[in-house]
Amino acid sequence: MIRIVIAEDQRMLLGALASLLDLEDDMHVVGRASNGEEAVKLVHLHKPDICVMDIEMPGKSGLDAAEELKGCGCKVMILTTFARPGYFERALKAGANGYLLKDSPSEELADSIRSIMAGRRIYASELVDEAYGEENPLTEREKEVLSLIADGKNTKQIADQLYLTTGTVRNYISVILDKLNVGNRIEAITRFKEKGWFK
Repeated sequence: MIRIVIAEDQRMLLGALASLLDLEDDMHVVGRASNGEEAVKLVHLHKPDICVMDIEMPGKSGLDAAEELKGCGCKVMILTTFARPGYFERALKAGANGYLLKDSPSEELADSIRSIMAGRRIYASELVDEAYGEENPLTEREKEVLSLIADGKNTKQIADQLYLTTGTVRNYISVILDKLNVGNRIEAITRFKEKGWFK
């Protein structure tokens, strides 16, 4: 019997997922959590085989919880609406055994859990394609400039810190915006974060 803890902040969805998995002959939901903190407690309490976890939850996110559970013997599957490469990359680093999107067919969930219990890793194909298909277009210097912008530095402060002229920094910023296909600095930071390129 595969023992499961589910963490999902939308009550109706939490109930539906639990009912769906309990219908499977070889699965039993031993705990339901509405945030990452509860999920970690329930995993330590019930020692399930796998924790199926949403990402964006109040308090502790699913990714924070997955990082905390790394190495505790419980497998983690992320089940989310967010197909963001940054989230996917963080989930991989946290040792998540699976990353499925909520718009996947319901029978895929039980099959994926069985595959993970059999030692395989299951990741949504669109995320794998995106994560490995798109390279960061910025040079090391451009990344440095964008990172300083993200730290709240203005053009003059960046110029001083990198020993450049303000004109050169402005050129870098214009190239960054162009390469990332965005209209301003805030959008550039957001795009870079979403792609998981900030290290």
